[in-house]
Amino acid sequence: MTGLSHGLFSPLPDEARKTLARLPRLINETFPLPTRFRTALPHDVADLSRLLTSGRKERGASYLGRPALLSAYLRYFLPWNIFRLCRLFCALPLELKPGDAVNDLGAGPLTLAASLWISRPDLRSFPLEFRCLDKTAAVLEAGKKFFIALAPNSLWTVRTICGELRTRSSLSVEIRGKPAALSAAVNVYNELFWNLSPLDEDGLNHFAESHARLLSSITDNAGSVLVVEPGIPRSGEFISLLRHFLAEEGRFPISPCTHSGTCPLPGGLGKSRSENHAKTRAAVKARATIKARWCHFAFDTEDAPKELHSLSAAARIPKERAVLSFILAGPLPSVGNSKASHDKASHTAAANPEKIRVISDCFPVGENSSAGKPRRENTWGRYGCSKRGLVLVTGSRRNIEAAHSGALEELTFTSGAVDAKSGAFIANKS
Repeated sequence: MTGLSHGLFSPLPDEARKTLARLPRLINETFPLPTRFRTALPHDVADLSRLLTSGRKERGASYLGRPALLSAYLRYFLPWNIFRLCRLFCALPLELKPGDAVNDLGAGPLTLAASLWISRPDLRSFPLEFRCLDKTAAVLEAGKKFFIALAPNSLWTVRTICGELRTRSSLSVEIRGKPAALSAAVNVYNELFWNLSPLDEDGLNHFAESHARLLSSITDNAGSVLVVEPGIPRSGEFISLLRHFLAEEGRFPISPCTHSGTCPLPGGLGKSRSENHAKTRAAVKARATIKARWCHFAFDTEDAPKELHSLSAAARIPKERAVLSFILAGPLPSVGNSKASHDKASHTAAANPEKIRVISDCFPVGENSSAGKPRRENTWGRYGCSKRGLVLVTGSRRNIEAAHSGALEELTFTSGAVDAKSGAFIANKS
């Protein structure tokens, strides 16, 4: 099974948009902020943003236990993260049924549960159990309070667990109960692998392999695994590696991939126990020359609440786009997800036309073709992913801009044409 929806980020339904618009007011009502502290909020948001990026070494293990930073997180990062997930969840093929359990690793203020409630009204009519794990008790309690305010009559059960996902592929506490139909980790892995050197390919490789085994082991055989990370190069490489090792566990990609074969982006090969180390690393380094060298998706933020945009501007970190990298992997072979069938589907000759998932921004490509046929200077392009590998989708600026990030295109490859800069196959969108 592959995620072949026409686009990954559908426009928000009216109900979801209205609920998102109410979030800033709901958060302020749930967590009242004294007037004398409101003027410092933009500064606190900017300070927390720095601690989450360039100032990681300064923030400490339980930084969100500090009232000012927790307040900034709840008023800025929580609604932005909910907005991003809502845009993703509206079209993501998450299959849950009454009585299912969801493992939420690094749950924070219950961002995942809140996002599902807002974006998937079809799930509200039956009971679900959320097991929300986080190392900071204050964040979990704030999240539970917020979720009750958001969904006061919910049939969902929220169980908070004070614990953490460890770097060495283990949980600090046991998650009790039946295997989860969905195990999710949102914006948590980048905090674990960040201290690994960008040059430590073996370290990241081992990290991804061990956590793929952990995620699979705590998930029901018929369940799925979802990991969402910031849309930065390091996270994209990790997601590609995780995709590879989840497939080795028998959990093949459902979304965003159009195929179950080797990921054409850096990190996608991984180094399994049976692979040759030198060959694998050489292939990964060769792919590092690709211009769009990580799998990520971007979408505009016009639907985000106006108050949130205003706070972003006041903190001098405006958000015109939201960016993320993710992988949704499916059930084990014992429930009908045969590795043999996946391998067969991903290695047969390319169809004509072929499905291509758009994964980059729009950019001018000019005259550049190894096939000896120059393209017009006004030609534009986007990179995409297919079962044949990386693809450069070209065409007029109007047509290429219409093929937005995450779109699924069915295009014909240009015979014999390869992009000289990236080595990508070329397909034209006329």
